Amino acid sequence: MFTQFGSTAENFSKASTMVFRIGTDAHLYDDPDDVSISPLLDSKFDSEKCEALKRLLALIAQGLDVSNYFPQVVKNVASQSLDVKKLVYLYLLHYAERRPNEALLSINIFQRDLGDPNPLVRAWALRTMAGIRLHVISPLVLVAVRKCARDPSVYVRKCAANALPKLHDLRLEENATAIIEIIGILLYDNSPGVVGAAAAAFASVCPNNLPLIGRNYTRLCEILPDVEEWGQIILIGILLRYVIARQGLAKESIMVSLCPEDVNHDKSGSDFDTNSLEMNKTYEMRSGIQEHEMAAMVSRSYLEGPDKYLSHSTKADMVSSEFDSSRFTSSKSDDDMKILLQCTSPLLWSRNSAVVLAAAGVHWIMAPRKDIAKIVKPLLFLLRSSDASKYVVLCNIQVFAKVMPSLFAPNFEDFFINSSDAYQVKALKLEILSSIATDASISVIFQEFQDYVSDPDRRFAADTVAAIGLCAKRNPQVANTCLEGLLALTSPKSINSTSGSMDDDAVVLVQAITSIKDIIKQDPSIHDKAIIYLARNLDAIKVPVARAMIVWIVGEYNSIGNIIPKMVPVILRFLARGFPSESIETKHQILNAAVKVLLSSKGEDFHTARSILSYVLELAKFDLNYDVRDRARVLRKLLSCFYVSSSGLEEESSQKPENDELPLLLAEHVFGEKITSTEMVNNRFYLPGSLSQIVLHAAPGYEPLPEPCSLTELDITEGMKISEQGPTQAGSCEVDNSDVDSGSLNEEGSYSYDSEDSVSSRGTDNTNESEVDNTDSLINFSDVGKAQKEVEVSEENDFHGELMSKGALESWLDENPSSNQNVPEMDNERSSSARISIADISGRIKPKTHMLLDPAYGNGLRVVYQYSSKASTISPSLVSVEASFENCSSEPMSKIFLTDEDSGMSSESLDQVSPTDESSSQSQKDVPTLVSMEEITVLEPGETTNRVIQVRFHHHLLPLKLVLWCNGKKNSVKLRPDIGYFIKPLHMDIDVFSHKESQLPGMFEYTRRCSFTDHLAELTDDKDGNGSSIKDSFLVICESLASKMLSNANVYLVSVNMPVAANLNDASGLCLRFSSEILSNSIPCLISVTLDGKCFEPLNACVKINCEETVFGLNLLNRIVNFLAEPAGTS
Repeated sequence: MFTQFGSTAENFSKASTMVFRIGTDAHLYDDPDDVSISPLLDSKFDSEKCEALKRLLALIAQGLDVSNYFPQVVKNVASQSLDVKKLVYLYLLHYAERRPNEALLSINIFQRDLGDPNPLVRAWALRTMAGIRLHVISPLVLVAVRKCARDPSVYVRKCAANALPKLHDLRLEENATAIIEIIGILLYDNSPGVVGAAAAAFASVCPNNLPLIGRNYTRLCEILPDVEEWGQIILIGILLRYVIARQGLAKESIMVSLCPEDVNHDKSGSDFDTNSLEMNKTYEMRSGIQEHEMAAMVSRSYLEGPDKYLSHSTKADMVSSEFDSSRFTSSKSDDDMKILLQCTSPLLWSRNSAVVLAAAGVHWIMAPRKDIAKIVKPLLFLLRSSDASKYVVLCNIQVFAKVMPSLFAPNFEDFFINSSDAYQVKALKLEILSSIATDASISVIFQEFQDYVSDPDRRFAADTVAAIGLCAKRNPQVANTCLEGLLALTSPKSINSTSGSMDDDAVVLVQAITSIKDIIKQDPSIHDKAIIYLARNLDAIKVPVARAMIVWIVGEYNSIGNIIPKMVPVILRFLARGFPSESIETKHQILNAAVKVLLSSKGEDFHTARSILSYVLELAKFDLNYDVRDRARVLRKLLSCFYVSSSGLEEESSQKPENDELPLLLAEHVFGEKITSTEMVNNRFYLPGSLSQIVLHAAPGYEPLPEPCSLTELDITEGMKISEQGPTQAGSCEVDNSDVDSGSLNEEGSYSYDSEDSVSSRGTDNTNESEVDNTDSLINFSDVGKAQKEVEVSEENDFHGELMSKGALESWLDENPSSNQNVPEMDNERSSSARISIADISGRIKPKTHMLLDPAYGNGLRVVYQYSSKASTISPSLVSVEASFENCSSEPMSKIFLTDEDSGMSSESLDQVSPTDESSSQSQKDVPTLVSMEEITVLEPGETTNRVIQVRFHHHLLPLKLVLWCNGKKNSVKLRPDIGYFIKPLHMDIDVFSHKESQLPGMFEYTRRCSFTDHLAELTDDKDGNGSSIKDSFLVICESLASKMLSNANVYLVSVNMPVAANLNDASGLCLRFSSEILSNSIPCLISVTLDGKCFEPLNACVKINCEETVFGLNLLNRIVNFLAEPAGTS
């Protein structure tokens, strides 16, 4: 039609699509290979930059790699346009981990944006810094988060709270204490949005640090209704754990009130619901397990966890618990419980289903038993929501109904099945209905079940049959009615399946017989007619599993009544005649039934049963199934007392033989004991509303409730002290962590300083250049403290302007311009000090040795290395490494040398080590990564050869990948960097040191604390018979600290100063100063270590570094604190 116009359906569709795309950014997805992106990124107009960045983000959304635009995008991070800045931040978050060196170039811009007047810019900058998961900048991120936690904008403080879990995910132990302090600050915030984010950070970082909640508990409860919905869920769980750990469980709650020891006490209470009590008595009489036992199971599962709870050996251990009154309190008199229940009551009608479940869980665990009913209507209202929410709610109602059936019994109609319900929802509703059925409601429920049985979904019909059986077991007065309906399902008219396959109708038949079997177990003597009915219909039932169960019932109850014993021989003859054609399951049960009948027969029946059993055993002996043959062989051995030989029976006798009693007793024990009726209960209970309760196993991150009353008043007091100290430290750059672990980073892009990676050096005596001038054991007194203070005051104003213009960080960090605020108070209190010159300690300096190649992986070649303090003669950027090659094999090795694995890598990606100094990067382009090593021609067995190699690391935290060649074979190895040797000694006196230190205050000063114990062993050994020290204790401390520093870092010891004090055992104020400069750019790096404490006790060391290179200085500080905190034996 209208072909002359060329219009087709396809053209109309395209035209319609174009109309709907007008005014949108959908056109950005059209051309993935748009070559105009680069010019647009370099444009002078912000609108064109936005267009280019939108195209890049569209390509990222399509899964394309556009990381090659990274340098051009980074340039635009300093744009003044909010739209451009936001898009650049999104791009950087996506590619920062893939391009870490380039990402570091934008750190300064992020730091500057943290001081922007616009709170959105500050929040974006913080989100981007926290999203760049690099260990190198984690100290900077921590300082930024600490600053933003006190930002006047609520949105910025909320972003600071959201950044804390990302910072914690880097697994840096030195940041743990500072992160917890910031969480304590944010939990005390006045904004509900900030509190919700802080609660999420608390649950992710330190969920067991409940003392942190103690000070803010009342405020958190009061602000709970105003917190955002998902924050409410987390905060409810935190407050519940705190109340239980602090106050224990409520005596009036269902978790405690149903315990056997306390039931009588509850019955006498004035506020106890007598109607509920009578109803629960009825449930206890009818059910296989009493209600208080079920409550004890649930309570202990909540507290201990199902895995630990189910590990108990016997049921007595599982349901019995020691009643300790100190673990329980009254919810009427305890203010903490009352305020929590009051603040969570309005949340029962929240629009968020998860919030309703969390609030219901609190009332289920803590509320008095008479007040639990208030959770029923909110939970039933949730059943009108989506199928997914409905299923989760029903999973929790199922547990509530098991423990307290009377709670939902009046509302049984709400659990009737709808045709639109999913199968899982139908199954849960059936189980709940069978749990809450009462005498008043059972008739209505059965009418519903009759309709469900005829449902086209036969699997659901089978579940309904199982529910009928459960109702009969829990309501004995209706057992006969249920039994009649179930027997009708087994009649020949109802059996539509004539084949032996397990089709849909067969499933219903099998479940019906299973339910009949369970009902008969309750009282077999009154259900003999049901057994007779099943036996008569045995020939019509062809389903193997159903036939097997009927044979089991006949054999198990063969002596009940007067008719069944007479029918059993006839039934056994019938089964024996068709034994070869039966299924395997039925054959097993025929063998078992024949044995049971034989053991319970007397007189003439005994002879008949023995003949049938002999015949069946002979048939089973030649059966095709090995399991049937083995079972027959075992039974023949057990019943050997009944046989003379394998071919014939012994002389006819109406009595059981008296010889061979042991096999006979064993057979009677296996087949003769009657099975008692016990209801199988699912003992895996998890906290209400948790994912674990849905999947019925401990999901990742699940933790049971804390031990009741495990949180003492002392713990709360200590938590308050920590939270009070947090605000005073929030403005400084100091990260205080007294419990420092040696070793931090174990990933490929970092270095682990763990002692397991080191090999102790033997017989190594390396003289450090920094010790040349320190050979005199003299003590010179001078007013060092006053002189230093005067220098700092006089020089501060002259150099402050210069620092602000050339530093790596912007003014956002420099909230405290004076460096005196980061110096410990003990330095300001003492006006005079003594300068100590320690003796030559070069013999004590032993650099740490590391393993490069293990003999197990190098075919017997062992290579270890240690860093050398000698400067490279080729380039200042090269680090000298002394390597030792040892042949541990029995054969000589040849052609051993090292090469660079990444020698083909472009220099552009290697030379961005210092983002603040472009000239140094340009000068390093011609420096090789590895200077050619002198080849080892031959290395005989047991021989050791040393080589000095010179390398240039790409970054002070990134390992260098090398290839070790031996006998023509290639071994890939990694040379892990030690930041302590990325510096070299810088000789200066104390005056120059003080002058340079005064130039680097505030934002160029970083401080951390640790514990130092190396001197204790030497002071303990260095005592005479009277217990007095032979050597001066101050000299021992100075020598231990200096040797530890010089063994792990290439620095110069400038001075050792101590204050003049009357107490000779007080080492407080002892200060060692070291100087160095960075190899790559010759920027000075000043180190001061100040001690505090008693000489014969562990000392608190305060390490301070002054350096313009922010990232390098912070990582060097972490390294120094790590090795100072290591015990002397592992260093």
